[in-house]
Amino acid sequence: MATRKAQRQDLDIHLGTDGKLIGRLYLGSGKRSAFRYDERWLQDPRFFTVSPDLQPVPGVQYPQGVFFRALEDTAPDSWGERVIRRAHAKSRQQGCDLPPLAPVDFLTWVDDEARVGALRLFDPQRGIYLHTEGTHRHVPPLVELDKVLHAARALEEGVESAQDLQYLLGQGTSLGGARPKSTVLDTDGWLALGKFPSQTDQRDVIRGEVLAMNLAIRAGIRAASARVELIQGTAVAVIRRFDRTGGGRIPYVSAATMLQTSGRDDDHAYTELVDILLQSGSDPIADIHELWRRLVFNFLICNTDDHLRNTGLLYDARRRGWRLAPAFDLNPMPGDRRESKTWLTEDSGPIDSRQILMEGAPYFRLSVQEAVAIWDEVAEAVETWRSLGKNIGMRSRDLTDFSPAFESGL
Repeated sequence: MATRKAQRQDLDIHLGTDGKLIGRLYLGSGKRSAFRYDERWLQDPRFFTVSPDLQPVPGVQYPQGVFFRALEDTAPDSWGERVIRRAHAKSRQQGCDLPPLAPVDFLTWVDDEARVGALRLFDPQRGIYLHTEGTHRHVPPLVELDKVLHAARALEEGVESAQDLQYLLGQGTSLGGARPKSTVLDTDGWLALGKFPSQTDQRDVIRGEVLAMNLAIRAGIRAASARVELIQGTAVAVIRRFDRTGGGRIPYVSAATMLQTSGRDDDHAYTELVDILLQSGSDPIADIHELWRRLVFNFLICNTDDHLRNTGLLYDARRRGWRLAPAFDLNPMPGDRRESKTWLTEDSGPIDSRQILMEGAPYFRLSVQEAVAIWDEVAEAVETWRSLGKNIGMRSRDLTDFSPAFESGL
């Protein structure tokens, strides 16, 4: 494990696979950070504002939170934090002289290979990108997923070993919330996210998410590729990462970051994201139309976990603007009231009916005829949920469990 000094020393921020230096990160005591753009990056013709809360000016800037928002998007989710806390506690129990975890420490424990997006933390003293432990850890390949699954189960039960923690440590991403998971390398070497069942699941959540992701593609939505893998008889969702190209990294920010909010509150609206796309998007009209299509889809499958961290944007370097990232974390919630977490407009309230979506369609630059056509296309795709569910291994009981999510909204 890294020492307190190594964790808290100033770090360089690099961008992309080629490691372009864009600034310096000051960690101080570990409670807050500060950032300064590298002046050569400010003068670079490829320059873009990597986070909306950073001004394109020289000098040190201080974020409202622990980090500037785009860097917070690369921090571990609640599952990743859980793994880090357990590893830290186990090391202290074994006699390691470690200080308590500070807010900045969670970000520095994420493995560089698994970190979301294109921002990278570089230790200039050691000449390496940050990772957990003292030696470089690699993302586990798919063939080792049985060991990772065992490790996740052990951690949920509170009986994990040091080896279990090694499989999980640093592999949690900001894409996926509290569910047990790990970054993995797919059979072709592509970075992916493996999501595992939880002891608290009341239904087949894994197949439910894979079903929703594949239905979204049928509905004309750009969604991350997802499939079910059986690992020793257990269904695991393998979701391909969309923030990578064949060998490169794509800058990523959440919609919450673009709106400069935590993303967990209810006081922001999708029409605000429309405004952002019009201002900073590289293909705004296409993305605004797709955003409305996604809202229809979320309503029809009862995906009520649509907070602003579950929508992302990728930077299009060729056209120098932001695009909607492929959809992810689409989860049918059959026990929930059918209404969105994020409001449609700032004064209309949450999405809870076809009527409110149709009334808001003009703000998404859609005519009535275009909106009706999109609704019909999405509804037609959602109607195939039973056959697709059977194809991915859902049993009769699973279809009954999910029926209220998929059928009550049609």
